[in-house]
Amino acid sequence: QVQLVESGGGLVQPGGSLRLSCAASGSIFSMNFMGWYRQAPGKERELVTRITSGGNTYYVDSVKGRFTISRDNTKNTLDLQMNSLKPEDTAVYYCHANLRPTGSYYSDYWGQGTQVTVSS
Repeated sequence: QVQLVESGGGLVQPGGSLRLSCAASGSIFSMNFMGWYRQAPGKERELVTRITSGGNTYYVDSVKGRFTISRDNTKNTLDLQMNSLKPEDTAVYYCHANLRPTGSYYSDYWGQGTQVTVSS
């Protein structure tokens, strides 16, 4: 059974930093793209950033220059360094991976979500 487990959320003041991590476990044959989504209260879930297996990245305009996504393909882990955080970054952040479990097909997997709150 493949699982994505996130860690690193919390409460931070505006201008502060947080680092989110996501670890994929289980029998994984191949990892495709991975990313972070977020969902604020009353809003739809949105893609924040994504990284391909080759290291190509995408960032939504609102986080460019502040967030950095990285992955370790040998450990099946994904990180998100968030700097200069703003109150509007407050949301539940979800790790996402498109991966192929051993003996199966590529599918989308999600973590359970971790709360990030930016407030003074």
